[in-house]
Amino acid sequence: MTDGIRLNKFISDSGYCSRREADKLIEDDLVLVNGQPPTLGTRCHPGDVVYVEGKRIKSRANAGSQADREYIAYNKPTHITCTTEADVVGNIISAVGYKKRIFPIGRLDKMSEGLILLTSDGDIVNKILRAENAHDKEYLVTVDKPITDKFIEKMGNGVPILGTKTLPCKINMQGEFMFKIILTEGLNRQIRRMCEYFGYEVTKLKRVRIMNITLGNLKPGEWRKLTANQLTDINNAIEHSSGDAAPKGAKLIRRKPKKPSQQERAIKSKTPKVVRTPRKNKKPKGRKK
Repeated sequence: MTDGIRLNKFISDSGYCSRREADKLIEDDLVLVNGQPPTLGTRCHPGDVVYVEGKRIKSRANAGSQADREYIAYNKPTHITCTTEADVVGNIISAVGYKKRIFPIGRLDKMSEGLILLTSDGDIVNKILRAENAHDKEYLVTVDKPITDKFIEKMGNGVPILGTKTLPCKINMQGEFMFKIILTEGLNRQIRRMCEYFGYEVTKLKRVRIMNITLGNLKPGEWRKLTANQLTDINNAIEHSSGDAAPKGAKLIRRKPKKPSQQERAIKSKTPKVVRTPRKNKKPKGRKK
């Protein structure tokens, strides 16, 4: 008898959802294998019957191929929620209106806007999203009061939020109230929390790039399919990335505080110096907290 494959991979290979979402469905008792509720880490074998949310899930004969998978780039407007739950008003699936089943790769919070990728390829999701795979995501951020050089420097060095410290990142000033930031991780409301730590409030947050995919001339609410060249570039970039889901009991986003690893120290040592925009020598008008 073969060892089979992990149940979350079996579900994601079917195009139903990502591995991470599959784990949530398993935990919520929405999955049955041969009529029995499975546990995280359950493996599927040939002949097993799998139901997800009452629907029979079958493996694809060409599970390793991307020929029949969907990959699109969408300019998410504000007030759209990144969920596949159809009963949520303003959910991203209804907003996109794609004819085939797709799901978002990661998320942007409701009041954020910009680039998000959607796909029917569950295996690609974790490879793009996991922080240790170090794939760039670029944002333009506007805040409620003038930015200082000290703020830029401290943001780039890492900020203590959610019981951990964010990885060093590239950040530079784009104007008196705006900066550009490039992250390789995706903690919950990360940029907003980083800014709040220093007394700033984000008034606009727009993602403009994920890896080699840019927002381009997409207007809010519009989408386009990824080109063959873009998909090839993504595949090359994630070739050695890990797509395994976190083990049972592990938190998928938050990490416990730890000493910087050799990789993190290397990233920090190679982080370019902050680009500073010359500013007029005058006192900024600060707002009372």
